[in-house]
Amino acid sequence: MGTDTIIERCEAAGLRMTEQRRVIAQVLEESHDHPDVEELYARANRIDPRISLATLYRTVKLFDETGILEKVEFGDGRARYEDAERDHHDHLIDMNTGKVIEFVDPEIEALQEKIAQKLGYELRGHKLELYGVPLSTKDKT
Repeated sequence: MGTDTIIERCEAAGLRMTEQRRVIAQVLEESHDHPDVEELYARANRIDPRISLATLYRTVKLFDETGILEKVEFGDGRARYEDAERDHHDHLIDMNTGKVIEFVDPEIEALQEKIAQKLGYELRGHKLELYGVPLSTKDKT
């Protein structure tokens, strides 16, 4: 993972960093979950009530287009965002609660490489999303 903050990467990309964009970047930097636009708006608005939802939408779109953010969608109709420079990880989505669990599994990584090679490709990236419901103690036999 790069050591640059989201603000530093925005500046390096030549984006004009207004005070409101800096607040939005700070909120994104401090988010360790996968917030959607409404949640980002609520968090940014607590810091600066002058930030409008329209400004937040425009800023998130700009950060996404610049490659600073990555949009992730987990089948619930809500686009969520995470720092594009975070270390690689996959997602398990709890279909009951919408909770997103991040994980890394070396066996899955190796298997994906092997499959790509078997099909005649060099793997350059992937996204893996698993969807499930918790196992209840009653279901275990």
